[in-house]
Amino acid sequence: MKLPLRAAIGLLAAPLPVIALAVAPAAHAAVQPSARVALRSDVLPAAATAHATRTGQVAAGKGISVTVSLAQRDPAGLRTFLKQVTDPKSSQYKHYLTVKQFAARFGATAASAGQVTAYLKAQGLKVGAVSANGLTLTAVGTAAQVQKAFGTTLATYHDATTEQDFYANAAAPVLPAAIASAVTDVSGLSDYTKLHHYSSRNPQASSKAVSGLTPAKARSAYNVASAISSGYNGSGVTVGLLEFSGFTQSDVTAYDKYFSLSPSTPVVRSAGGGTTDKSGQDEVELDIEVVQALAPGAATKVYEAPNSDAGEVAVYAALVSDDVPVVSISWGTYEAGETASNRTALDTDFQEAAAQGQSVYSASGDSGSDDAGDGGTSVDFPASDTYVTGTGGTTLTTTSAGAWSKETAWSGSGGGVSSYFSTPSFQSSVNTGSYRDVPDVAADANPSSGWAIYTGGSWQEFGGTSAAAPNWAAFTAIYDSEASALGASGFGYANSTIYSLASSSSYSSAFHDAKSGSNGAYSAATGYDKVTGWGSYNGAGFLSAELG
Repeated sequence: MKLPLRAAIGLLAAPLPVIALAVAPAAHAAVQPSARVALRSDVLPAAATAHATRTGQVAAGKGISVTVSLAQRDPAGLRTFLKQVTDPKSSQYKHYLTVKQFAARFGATAASAGQVTAYLKAQGLKVGAVSANGLTLTAVGTAAQVQKAFGTTLATYHDATTEQDFYANAAAPVLPAAIASAVTDVSGLSDYTKLHHYSSRNPQASSKAVSGLTPAKARSAYNVASAISSGYNGSGVTVGLLEFSGFTQSDVTAYDKYFSLSPSTPVVRSAGGGTTDKSGQDEVELDIEVVQALAPGAATKVYEAPNSDAGEVAVYAALVSDDVPVVSISWGTYEAGETASNRTALDTDFQEAAAQGQSVYSASGDSGSDDAGDGGTSVDFPASDTYVTGTGGTTLTTTSAGAWSKETAWSGSGGGVSSYFSTPSFQSSVNTGSYRDVPDVAADANPSSGWAIYTGGSWQEFGGTSAAAPNWAAFTAIYDSEASALGASGFGYANSTIYSLASSSSYSSAFHDAKSGSNGAYSAATGYDKVTGWGSYNGAGFLSAELG
């Protein structure tokens, strides 16, 4: 599924006149808005202007909430730390940081956060506390106050392609020169719906019958039944699900009751104000039910946020500040759909997740090699981020006894080459290009061989790479519960564990390799490929190779 281009209303990089500077020296004192500079960002695709028509201006008294991303302290030091903590040959391998340790070493300084806070308060905005990781803060005010604070106009628009009415900044936001370097992104100046989920329903499945992968079938196919029966069912592990929609608990309860599951009730964590929208209810319930099917002992925490750039930044900040050990993401957009400042802010969060040992999986998209839908090749974000494990899709075939028989590449599996992230060291053995390849792994995503899911009061069969991401997240919870029992290290930053094992002699026993099929521009092959990555996991083989 693709996301239409955002209208030409994001954070632009237009230069502005610079005049004399007058700044209060104390961190807690108000910064005077004299010399002002534009924040770093990019010009949105010119094609977007053809879809959006400016219709007016936001009412001066309308309430606006923004999320401000603060510049990271010592980025070079963080890169060095990440290289060490993710390198299996390093003595620091998997010696991860806590959130408090990360904030102390790499979060914004108290002085810079204080100056930004003081400036926003001086503009009449109500400013919240800095997040636990020291990298974001929220501010609320009227449209008039927000426009004054960021030196821009909030205009209203109509997108003819999506028939969406929205507001956004008409020019680049600017800040006093004294604090501009302390801010990497300001989100919330637009309420444009920007993210899509990647679940697909099998239209041939009856809503009156259970069709597709059941918990028992999935456990057999991915060879985790023995681990679960031994008590390694995700107990003691929390799986965080990132969502931009609400869900109906009664659907999840009906699923659990039908399959005699007794997991804990999902806990909702609101970020950026949460959401009352339920348009993606089927996605959220798919994610929850897949995790509960494979890791019924895990605690499930559903992070809900508005579907906007402010909601996106706020929810990732919450996930890393809470240090959730395993994260599944089923929402994204083509890489160019993010502004440069948004990508910078979110990449900072993903770096933190890696530094803290969080395993983060993201669906790679359901549009094959053309994620942007413009006839070219492009990949999905955040699956393309170096510190995220992009999860592609396969078509699963099982034996009559329910065991794994084969997997082939699903044609919708998002994959290809990033346009923004350089080739990471962990991928150097399989990627000789300059930019990162996507995805890293895969799992069943074809709706015709998909999951039996209860949603909207009936049974459906769902696929999409949105089913693959929580599948890997659930397996990671199983892994972590066994590792804990054995006194071993948890999965941690997933790409380190995955690429190290996949490059070893245990590859054929730990993974199911998808060797045929394509996603358009790329074809599956033996070993790593740009359609299914290394393939899916063979649970027992993977656990044995890593944990003994």
